[in-house]
Amino acid sequence: MQITLREVHDSDLPVFFRQMNDPEALHMAAFTSQDPTDRDAFDAHWKRIRASDAVHRTVLVDGDVVGSASVYGEPNEREVTYWIDRAYWGRGIATAALRELVTQVPERPLYARAAADNAGSRRVLEKCGFRLTAHARGYANARGEEIDEVVLTLDG
Repeated sequence: MQITLREVHDSDLPVFFRQMNDPEALHMAAFTSQDPTDRDAFDAHWKRIRASDAVHRTVLVDGDVVGSASVYGEPNEREVTYWIDRAYWGRGIATAALRELVTQVPERPLYARAAADNAGSRRVLEKCGFRLTAHARGYANARGEEIDEVVLTLDG
């Protein structure tokens, strides 16, 4: 299985939209857009972030689009985010993709947030060198309520 990252192409966006509308994945991610089924809002979001100084990559497995990974935010406050199609969970793809992404973005610190009950995402982050640095609460659109979240940091 070959896992690679590349620049995001326009043709990736319909795949991302489909992936980001999986009910189980939405529940696990928790902190999603207000209405993930709003294609116009999705397209406007991607247009805006692709024009920013953020680093966005498409995650490929053996040439197939299986997700995305990004680093975004202000200097010294940059965060990572990633999304892997649920059909590919549990295969080490998110870990490999995130490891590659953080080598492409050498600035530190980098931060990550996850729902406190999202053990899979937390494991991915910890395998990539992120360490738990804070606990917080935030409104999770996908769950319709405020939930506990963890903040992890990748230093030098």
